[in-house]
Amino acid sequence: MAGRTSQPGQSVTSRVLAILDAFDIAHPRLSLSEISRRCGVPLATTHRLVGELVAWRGLYRCDDGHYEIGLRLWEVGLLGPLHIRLREIALPFLQTLYEATRENVHLAVRDGDDVLYVEKLAGHRSVPIVSRIGGRLPLHATGVGKALLAHETPGFRRDYLARSLARPTRYTIVEPGRLSADLEQTAQRGYAVTREEMTLGTCSVAAPVLDRAGRPVAAVGAVVQSVLVEPARLAPPIRLAAEGIAARLDATSTG
Repeated sequence: MAGRTSQPGQSVTSRVLAILDAFDIAHPRLSLSEISRRCGVPLATTHRLVGELVAWRGLYRCDDGHYEIGLRLWEVGLLGPLHIRLREIALPFLQTLYEATRENVHLAVRDGDDVLYVEKLAGHRSVPIVSRIGGRLPLHATGVGKALLAHETPGFRRDYLARSLARPTRYTIVEPGRLSADLEQTAQRGYAVTREEMTLGTCSVAAPVLDRAGRPVAAVGAVVQSVLVEPARLAPPIRLAAEGIAARLDATSTG
């Protein structure tokens, strides 16, 4: 579902944001009627606002009449701190990690109750996975998500564990007691492990990128086939990459 729905009496800005929120990783191309339905803006208003967004290059109108996110939004997005600082600093470490493992390598951050993937490296032989740059997955079902969740505040973890959690596979840990124990173990050993909790046939190992105060800034992870994973052997280069990113972020901090 769309992340924002327009309500009667909302401002033009709110309606424009609702239109943009109609697009997500599962809906990158939409018709005008689909945009209107997903964002709750009347079709005539949607037509007018979409036309203005196309003129600004915030949306792109395809030859078949569907719409996609335009280059102007991409350009604006590149000005955000995730790209300018975190992604640029992290990329050399991710490349080194990929060369060492030849597996799917991720960089992710927490956004609300989700893990948001901001960078990914994969090769032709990497196991197919569901995560994509810009995609979101549940914190508790992913390696990078657990690495982040394990270092969140006790209050956030308590509230998160009290919710009704999604169960993508039969192996996903959703019971509060089991998940809490798993997160404690993750924090103690310095890396998270998931075994077929997001996708059958895959396992992930991930480590947090912590700031000087021990707060999770991001997480680095690798996803491999279940039959090939040896977490204790895969964890050291992942932790090394996460620690390298943390040190570089700290060294270049202006705060």
